[in-house]
This record gives sequence, structure tokens and C-alpha cells, in this order.
Amino acid sequence: MINDIDDDAWTEIAYRHPIPDPETGELITHAEIAETTLTAFVHAAENPGRQVTARLLVRRTPRFKRNDQGELFRVFNYHAVFTDTRFDLPIADKYHREHAIIEQVFADLNDSALAHFPSGRFPANHAWLTLAVLTHNLLRATGCLTSVFHAKARTGTLRRHLIGIPAR
Repeated sequence: MINDIDDDAWTEIAYRHPIPDPETGELITHAEIAETTLTAFVHAAENPGRQVTARLLVRRTPRFKRNDQGELFRVFNYHAVFTDTRFDLPIADKYHREHAIIEQVFADLNDSALAHFPSGRFPANHAWLTLAVLTHNLLRATGCLTSVFHAKARTGTLRRHLIGIPAR
């Protein structure tokens, strides 16, 4: 499916905040985006009458190789999003990248303080949510100040490495 995208269909975008390549550590400053259509849920026995045709947004980022030989051809990491949004391609890509970030925050909160949420009382929920977000932000800031590894680590890892082990 992604191989069917024509080489001329890719549009380059620049990242406002470069991100490090997880393998080499080099900063990724740009990517290329393109789109095609995809029909999902096509297996008639498992998903009768549930076929959906929508956009497949594809972002590719270059992979850097650290060696003296150089590159024979470009290698990319591909990230695809199946969506029915009507945004134009650059805005849709930006929207879904931001959405993925907040989903990770929600997953991290659900794995920690929000696992005990909600209670039957609104004031208790309000207080618990305020304290959960406050401690999440303080723990994230502590992780960023500690090391590059801890800046990316999940809350459980930060609690274990920075609070639990030193407290022993």
C-alpha cells in the first residue's frame, strides 16, 4: 500500500522542534508526508458489512547510519495513520502527531494515579485529578533534569528509579 505512493507525491515538512533519532541520536529536522486511500475491515467473515474506506496518511523520516561507508540509498522509518478527517495533509499530520502525544500522557496517568479514578463524589474527583496532574508534571520535570533516559521514561520507571530505589 505505502509502496504504491508515487515518489512525486511526498511533501517535505520541517519539525519546529527537532527530535533525536532513537538509534543514532542525530536530530531529525524534517520528514516527508503523503496520503493514499485504504479500505479497512475487508474480511467479510470477520467484519460483515463493516468495510470503511478512508485516508491513509503516511509520514516517513530518514534513518541515519553512522559508518564510514555512507549511504547507497535512503532508508526511511514509516508511520501511518488511518483517518477520515477532512483537514488538508500537513494540518492532519500535525493534528495526529499532537494527538499521539496527549494519548501517551493519558496512558501514563492511567497507569499511575488515575488508576484509582473516579470516586462517587465530584469534589474528591476534582482534588484527586488536580493532585495527579501536579505530581505527574513534577515527576516529568524531575526526569528531564536527571538524564536523557529519564526524560523519556514512563511514570512507573521514574517512580522506581528516582523515588523507590533512593528511598530504600
